[in-house]
Amino acid sequence: MIRKLKIILEMIKFEHTVFALPFAYFGAILGGYIINGEIPTLSQWVWITVAMVGARSAAMSLNRIIDEQIDKKNPRTAERAIPAGLVSKLEVLIFIIISFTLLFYAAFQLNMLAVYLLPIAVFFLVIYSYTKRFTWACHLILGITIGIAPLGGWVGATGTLTWEAFVLFIAVALWTAGFDVIYATQDADYDREHKLFSIPSRFGIPTALMLAKVFHVISFLAFVTLFIVSPLGWLYVIGVIIAGGIMIYEHSLVSPHDLSKVNVAFFTMNGILSLVMFIFAIGDVLL
Repeated sequence: MIRKLKIILEMIKFEHTVFALPFAYFGAILGGYIINGEIPTLSQWVWITVAMVGARSAAMSLNRIIDEQIDKKNPRTAERAIPAGLVSKLEVLIFIIISFTLLFYAAFQLNMLAVYLLPIAVFFLVIYSYTKRFTWACHLILGITIGIAPLGGWVGATGTLTWEAFVLFIAVALWTAGFDVIYATQDADYDREHKLFSIPSRFGIPTALMLAKVFHVISFLAFVTLFIVSPLGWLYVIGVIIAGGIMIYEHSLVSPHDLSKVNVAFFTMNGILSLVMFIFAIGDVLL
């Protein structure tokens, strides 16, 4: 069982929870500061963490089951756990049920607004994996799905939603959509050949990289707007400037003629950006 669990956690890249979890914390601490004038309680931190881990684990596991046939035919993904026969779909389904159970239980431990909003979160967690079959806007759907993380943190800590939370949502959603477009350039030819939808397969890699830059510019402006409309101060601004520099560097790593560093741009840089934004935001609030 332990060996199978390790395979599943590797399959869903459990360590990449770092992309969304810091933004959930960001939403929690900013919402708590704006609404209640204080940071979330230890109990809220714990249950927000449990909810986020459950949500991402369920979504990624579902993605691997839903995309089994696609992954099997793609040389880049053929060695993933399910098409390679390292775990069965039944074992992954059990893991999904446990993950969703964690999400639902955590929501009930937080507040009723978190419970009421669960169907919306679950809808996007499930529907994203199907979108590449019918729309090139699948990257934006993923952005919305990850953007729900700071909204979830905000709701978990305050039991409310205000418009400042949606500014943070826009920033995170378009940041996610931008880096997902970059990642999808690896499969542009495969997607086009197999009638799968993505911005790179629909518009070509040069246009896709340009649109990724547009998404990231808007994301950066949304992070700046958050400084204007919230009590966040200059320490947060320093974090935003660093994040902007990371986005610029991320785009410098890839070009239409050289995609060899896509994984560095996707995994390393975005993990760093997420942590930077959280550290500077929480530092600003605490100081």
